Amino acid sequence: MPEIDDLIEPLIAFRRDLHAHPELGFAEHRTAARIAAALKDLGMEVHTGIGGTGVVGVLKAGGSDRRVGLRADMDALPIHEQTGLPYQSRHTGAFHGCGHDGHVSMLLGAARHLARTRRFDGTVHFIFQPAEEGQGGARAMVQDGLFQRFPCDRVFALHNWPDLPAGTAATRPGPIMAAADKFEIRLEGRGGHAALPHQTPDAILAASDLVGQLNTIIARRIPPMTNAVLSVTQINGGHAHNVLPATVTVVGTVRSFDPAVQDRIEAALRQVAEGVAIASGTRVTVIYDRYYPATINDADAAAEALAVAASVCPQAILAPEPAFTSEDFAFMLQACKGAYLWLGQGRESGSAPLHHPQYDFNDDIMATGVRLHVALAEHLLSA
Repeated sequence: MPEIDDLIEPLIAFRRDLHAHPELGFAEHRTAARIAAALKDLGMEVHTGIGGTGVVGVLKAGGSDRRVGLRADMDALPIHEQTGLPYQSRHTGAFHGCGHDGHVSMLLGAARHLARTRRFDGTVHFIFQPAEEGQGGARAMVQDGLFQRFPCDRVFALHNWPDLPAGTAATRPGPIMAAADKFEIRLEGRGGHAALPHQTPDAILAASDLVGQLNTIIARRIPPMTNAVLSVTQINGGHAHNVLPATVTVVGTVRSFDPAVQDRIEAALRQVAEGVAIASGTRVTVIYDRYYPATINDADAAAEALAVAASVCPQAILAPEPAFTSEDFAFMLQACKGAYLWLGQGRESGSAPLHHPQYDFNDDIMATGVRLHVALAEHLLSA
């Protein structure tokens, strides 16, 4: 598809401008305004403020009532960038460390090409989503009537993937990204003098016991052929060397792919926490938040996406297993059939992983991403 070559240099410039001006979830005002202006310049019907700062561009050709959605996320991460690039983030504590600047640019490139060629019959909805990074922007858009206002027969999303060689596309039927749960367990004693531990339940000792027991749940409560992860990530309590604190909080995450396994892990976690509280004489409070469901690809949509990717990417492969990271595109796939794909961006010299302070989107895959978006739309809406 050499006819997109003239788009790539401007898209890279656009991407680097977004990179220099990152905005966190639900605060993507400049980003959304730039996207809306670019879509309006193409003569599209443009809708803003969907699910907060979301933007949808509508492009029609021919008379078919078939419709396809293409989604890009646009928020940055609350990380301080350490790349030293000329276009490094100008906003302390905000950084496009997951490549959403590249996702936006690739989808805009596809919009520009499809708007000038219109080699399809139906409607393309270009969905620019806020707040993917843990805040559920996809859920907000769906709850704001995304698929009622902009119905789609299929919806697709791409995510750059440093672990794959540049230009390699991968997807799979069924689970491709994990459900993400957060737990917070608060253990309360009375507090007291460290020299008199017999006078108060020891919340720190109880928390230490709890952490050890939590780490047995996956090994001993879940069938061994099941994929799941439980990690304790924070322990907070105490303020002085000679005081037993009244309260200690244990925080962590659970990742899984099967709702039944998710139920089993939550039930086991609550049982373990109650047991530790009884044994230690503390009181326990458990907050368990299932904030992202598993991202489940429709089997037919995944097969279509893989076939399309094979026609435009250097390589297209069936992903052998899902990733334990999470993705709120899951909410869109719960509301509409579709598929989520990984697009390799790995460099031969090595690539920083997603969410690393030295990560940067690989502009060498810009053209491949544009072609893949275009090909998905033209295939699903073939004239």
